[in-house]
Order: sequence, then C-alpha cells, then structure tokens
Amino acid sequence: MAGLIDLIVVLVALVIIWVIVSLPVYIAARVVTSGKAKFGQAMWATLGGAIVYVVVVVAVYFFLGAVIGHSAGPFAVLLAFIAWLAFYRSVFEVGWLGAIGIAILAAVVVFALSVILVALFGVSMPSFFHPF
Repeated sequence: MAGLIDLIVVLVALVIIWVIVSLPVYIAARVVTSGKAKFGQAMWATLGGAIVYVVVVVAVYFFLGAVIGHSAGPFAVLLAFIAWLAFYRSVFEVGWLGAIGIAILAAVVVFALSVILVALFGVSMPSFFHPF
C-alpha cells in the first residue's frame, strides 16, 4: 500500500511541477498571440516541446555522432532547439519570430517570477535563474 501512495504522491507532484513550469510559457504566449493562447496549449507546448527536444538531441547525437564523433553535440542541441521552436510554432499557430518571442519572453517571465519569489519568500525558481 505504501508503494501505491508513494506513486500517487510522485504523480501529483509531477503534475503540479508541470503546471508551474507551464505558467511562464502561458504568459509569454498570451502576450505574443494577443491573448489567443490557452493554458492547455501552454501545458501541451511545455510537455511536447520537452519530448521533441530530447528525442531530437538523442537521435541527432546518435546518428551524427557515428559520423563526426563527439562534436555532434552542438549540432544536436541546435537542431533540437529548432525542433522545439517548430513545435511552439505549431501549438500556438505563430511564425518563427513568434515562437522565438515566446521562448525569450518565457525566460524573462521565469526570471521575473524568481526575483519576486526571492523578495517575498526567500525562495526562487531553479537556481540558475537566481538573480542574487
């Protein structure tokens, strides 16, 4: 029984984290799409974008790495980033500049939320966004 409860706690925690991580993407997408983006789209973009990114990095590194070795890593990351932006384009029905805008603005929102959380509660988003 304890194993089932642990699994439920982990699943609930993952959903809560997914919702929190989707908030900056939602805010950024609302700005870029002039209010047309929905929270469900942001959640799908967050989950699907991460999956696309990982699949492309692994696939490109695996196949290109066989040809050019370890220097395939930067190419894999670049192609994965482009695939992630293409996924954002599709989900939010924006152009390339819109997808880049959502990505950049979401990073700015995460930074701003981190500053606010540090000021109010002494906690922040992931430590690499910590401004102090």
